[in-house]
This record gives sequence, structure tokens and C-alpha cells, in this order.
Amino acid sequence: MIGASVFLGQQLEHEQEAYLDIISNLGGTTIFTSLHIPEDDSTLYKKALQTLGSQVQSRSMKLYVDMSTHSMTSLGLQWEDSRTLVDWGITGIRMDYGIESAVIADISKSMPVALNASTLTPEWLEELLALGLVKNHAEVWHNYYPRPETALDAAWFDKQNRWFKEQGLKTVAFIPGDGQLRGPLYKGLPTLEDHRFLSPLASYLSFVNDHPVDEILIGDPSISMSSVNQFKAVQTNEIPLRYQSLIEDSQTDSLLNLNHRNRFDPARDVIRSEGARPFAQTFGEPLRARNQIARVKGAITIDNELYGRYQGDLHIVKNPLAENEAVNVVGQVINEDLPLLEFIGAGQCFSLTRVEL
Repeated sequence: MIGASVFLGQQLEHEQEAYLDIISNLGGTTIFTSLHIPEDDSTLYKKALQTLGSQVQSRSMKLYVDMSTHSMTSLGLQWEDSRTLVDWGITGIRMDYGIESAVIADISKSMPVALNASTLTPEWLEELLALGLVKNHAEVWHNYYPRPETALDAAWFDKQNRWFKEQGLKTVAFIPGDGQLRGPLYKGLPTLEDHRFLSPLASYLSFVNDHPVDEILIGDPSISMSSVNQFKAVQTNEIPLRYQSLIEDSQTDSLLNLNHRNRFDPARDVIRSEGARPFAQTFGEPLRARNQIARVKGAITIDNELYGRYQGDLHIVKNPLAENEAVNVVGQVINEDLPLLEFIGAGQCFSLTRVEL
């Protein structure tokens, strides 16, 4: 479902294992790490890489390593020794700048190679194939971009991916995390600039629905437990929304806590829970008018008794609406989850989880 990045030496071994377990439990199968080794740390990095390889392998996951010629030399290896990396639990190599085409083609005969999506051209691909590149061992990986304003334009990204697909190449891209961010900038590690300050789940769903790739990895070192829980919900085909409560009463709470599904005849201005109104009819007493204020995007509303037979209708506002005496504004979806509203289409299940900010 979702892969992740691990940065060697930044976590204790048990912390690293715990993170791998989280990703594995979310259905993730791929781990990425970068191996740019300082001169005086080659022995430590070799041990850290072997440890990560063993941890990943024991979970039946795949490990891709970003490597350069310098990285290989620091490990005491030559490109001809790439089979040794397989023995260490490494599945494939993401090829750094400056590696000769003949080397890449030769390595693809024994293990997968990940080509840089930013530099792969029709001419270079043709050259690689002529040199014997094993195509079903070749993937195309996009970069992540630490500096704000430098990540990819979505239209260009889509155009490139269409060409990669035409060539039969698997594509991989990154989304930002929201736990521990990677320094020194701490501004996320997305492939698309549009995702820079989105939540991990919103970025993930953007790829799934609007900018399809074959695999999605978290660029930063971790995600928050709140995001982990959101990804778990998505595994059950549910879009999870967090909200702040604006009204305290048992009728409202019982409606908010339902398992919701947007109606199969979706409205333009609101997401409309198909089960809320029938449930409200079991209350035996009317829903009193309360907090009838203007409805901004993300407002959670329930029709009160003044709306007659629509009493109990629960909506989430997509387009701002004026106040209405027959509509109670009972909660507000938090800002981080507002981008998720666009993914709640006809018949889509969603949940509402109260949070305190």
C-alpha cells in the first residue's frame, strides 16, 4: 500500500524495526535508503546497511538503495560485486548520477535497477536496451525535493509517467511525512510541489486518484500515529476525517459517530451521509435548532426540526453556504483534512473522529 524511507544511523535498531513493522502492517512492501557515505564512516554504514537489509528481508519486504560509484568503493565493493548486495538483503539499486550505461545494463541482469525519472530520455533508454538492459528488471523512480518550490510540476510529472507507461516501466514517487522530518530544511520530501504541505494521506490519495504511479513511498523518516490510523482506515475503503466539535449533546454525538457513506447521487455543495436521517428518526424527540451560523468549507451540519422531514440529515460542506435557521453547524473538519473532501465521491464511505487542538 505505502512504502517508506529509512535513513541509516538516524534511529536505534529497535526503533527502525518498529517503523518497518508499522509500514508492513499497512501493506507496504518497499523500503528505500540512500547510501552517500562520509569517508570516515564507511565501516559503520556497511554494518547499518547490512542490519537494515536483514530487518527488511525478515519481513519479506524489498530494499532499494540509492548508490554511487563512491558508495560501492566505500563498502569495499566494485560494481562487478553487486551480487554481494543481494546477499545483504538488498533487492535493487537506484542508480545515482554518473554511473556508466554499460554498468547499469549489466547489473540489471542480476537484480532490479531504478533509473532516475528526471534524467531518463528516449535516447538513453534506447542506449540501455541496446547494451542489454533487462527491461522487466528496470523501474523509474522520481526524486524527492527537500527545498520548497523545487519539487515537480504535476502536468510535467503526468506527461513523463505516460511515456514511462508506454515503455512498460514501473513508476515510483514520494510523498512527505508528518512525523520526524528530514533536516536540514525540515520542509518535507515530496515529489510534487503540490504535496509539500499536504498530509501524507491527502498526498497519497492525490497520486492514487489524479496522478497514478505504481508505488508510493514516504520520503521523510516517519509519519505520525494519527496518519498511521488514517492509512488503516483507507485499507477498509473509508476516508477518515478529523473534526473539532462545536456542539455538545447526545443526539449530535450519536449521529457523528455513525459509519457514514456519501449518497450515490452526490450533491454539488455537500457530502451527504445516507444513513444519518433514518437513524435520527429513532430519537423520539426533535433536534432543536442550535448554532445556525454561516457554513464554511469543512463545516459539519445537521438539519434541525425546522427542516421538517429532512431533520437529521448530516452534511459536510464542500462549497461555502450561508447560514440557515434550519441547519445546525455541529463541527468543523480540521484544516489538514480538508483536501480529503474531494476524494469522497458517490458511495464513498467516510468516518468522523473528534480531536482536540
